[in-house]
Amino acid sequence: MAQQAYMTETDNGGSGPERRGPGLRRLINRLVAGWRGDPRIWRRGIVVATLAVLLALVMVLHARIPNTIGNLGSLTETFLPWLGVFIPLLVLLGLVRKSATALIAVLVPSIVWLNLFGSLLVDKTGGGGDLTVATHNVNADNADPSGTARAVAASGADVLALEELKASALPTYEKELASTYRYHAVVGTVGLWSKYPMSDVKDVDIKLGWKRAMRATVATPAGQVAFYVAHLPSVRVKVEAGFTARQRDKSADALGEAISDEKLPRKALLGDLNGTMNDRALNAVTAQMRSTQGAAGNGFGFSWPASFPMARIDQILVQGIEPVTSWTLPATGSDHLPLAARVKVDTSAS
Repeated sequence: MAQQAYMTETDNGGSGPERRGPGLRRLINRLVAGWRGDPRIWRRGIVVATLAVLLALVMVLHARIPNTIGNLGSLTETFLPWLGVFIPLLVLLGLVRKSATALIAVLVPSIVWLNLFGSLLVDKTGGGGDLTVATHNVNADNADPSGTARAVAASGADVLALEELKASALPTYEKELASTYRYHAVVGTVGLWSKYPMSDVKDVDIKLGWKRAMRATVATPAGQVAFYVAHLPSVRVKVEAGFTARQRDKSADALGEAISDEKLPRKALLGDLNGTMNDRALNAVTAQMRSTQGAAGNGFGFSWPASFPMARIDQILVQGIEPVTSWTLPATGSDHLPLAARVKVDTSAS
């Protein structure tokens, strides 16, 4: 009987509550027990710790990564948030190696990532506002322009920008949007549709040799707003040159100069900029305008590619206008997702 009692106690492990506790607690307890008294926990995992520090340095010093080789700096900045996926992997490697050094080191990139992008994980959407705007790169090869036009019109946008308008599809967009928007203008491959009167429509020269940017004044109920619509050149990845974006960068500088010269104090830029807010190549634009997603969104608001969004290269940027909420719209026949934002026009801007 004594032996039977001893075996029963042993089976229970002498720690019934611990065995019945949450699985994570049991795992931590086993790891601690396995590492206790083992001085190698500080010597192991040096490679993992080094990788963690390097990851943190890339995120902190991304602006110093040169663009001279394949535009590597801009490529890193385009997908900068995704560097965070390496953090759980490093944690796992640290646990496998039973390395306290590695796990402590992983705290460094974790803190850096949260400092850069943690605010985007907070829901900043609000209510109110007096103007809804939307933008969509409809894709020149869109097989369903009618459905795409109806979808973006149903967003409730008061002002709608479309990019990559194919000449043969333009009549379809004009027909489908006519009942919702009384006013519209098209310049080259970009267009602006509005429920409110438009004036001073003109081409914006972004140094391409063909028209992919425009400007118009929209007389909103809260006052005049200068709307810019732009589709900057695509960024290319070439075998011999890597990630190249010279033409995009040159066009971004020209667009930024045009916006800077704008006389109206309230401005909005809608379009496909082929770059994110982190991309230094767009500084001429982003340095003077606010992202509606960053100020009033919920999450990253990735817009491309529509099948698995990985980057927000489409933008709604404002100046003299207060973002209230920002969101992505459901997919259409395009390879981009449409974007929308609700804003409050600052009547005190002058």
